[in-house]
Amino acid sequence: MITARQSRAARALLGWTQETLADKARVSLTALKRLESENGLEVFESTRDEVRRALEAAGIVLLSTDKGEGVLLHHEGSNARR
Repeated sequence: MITARQSRAARALLGWTQETLADKARVSLTALKRLESENGLEVFESTRDEVRRALEAAGIVLLSTDKGEGVLLHHEGSNARR
């Protein structure tokens, strides 16, 4: 499951705005803002999935271990800046 922090960090690595990610993920800007909020707002699992898929398609790898969470931008084969 993608977290609010991972989504914001991934966008920063890609140089994407919220509008860009919402468009690429085919979700509303409001839904993305809810996902990225630190207020614990409810978000449909389908929204999380679409955002995750859009980020992964751009070369983002979501990391989650017992020590924490993060993101990695995988350059090979990535079209992150397009």
